[in-house]
Amino acid sequence: MTARGEDATRALTAGLLLAAGSGSRLGTPKALVEFRGERLVDRGVRLLHDGGCHPVVVVLGAAVAQVRGAVAVRNPRWRSGMGSSLRVGLGALPGDARHVVIALVDQPFIGPRAVERLIRAARDGASVAVATYGGAPRNPVLIAREHFEEVAALATGDVGARPFLRAHPELVVAVPCDDAGDPADIDTPADLSALRAR
Repeated sequence: MTARGEDATRALTAGLLLAAGSGSRLGTPKALVEFRGERLVDRGVRLLHDGGCHPVVVVLGAAVAQVRGAVAVRNPRWRSGMGSSLRVGLGALPGDARHVVIALVDQPFIGPRAVERLIRAARDGASVAVATYGGAPRNPVLIAREHFEEVAALATGDVGARPFLRAHPELVVAVPCDDAGDPADIDTPADLSALRAR
């Protein structure tokens, strides 16, 4: 693909950060947690921007926050779980976005190279690409617009794109990202302390 074609693919790949939860086990909304001098929501926006996504949409719910460099939308049904946030986020993407890279707010050690590799997989023809670590699928995930409707329909309760990915293993391109970050997430105060100590 030409450089112009690569730029076009990048420009048409949006980022979606899911950050609506209350952090019930953590005791505070994860979006607002400070990690190394930066809120997790800002860190997640930067991940997607630095990886080549534009624009970036953030779905908020339990927390109300001003977020620089992103379009913030609120999920009024955030208590129902991640599925409703994913549906809200997909519905907020611009019409010319051909792909979206979906990331979660509570994985601060995932690096932008993971996002770049997913976008590269889309340039190479993948319509669904998943970052893997140690061979296991985690986040972020890239999905082409042609699948948005089905992804949204299958996203219920506290699951996001997983039901769609399991229903269509033939579409999923695994993208090894072992050297592009660590998918460790923050669910409890102990998790947060452990990651802050690294």
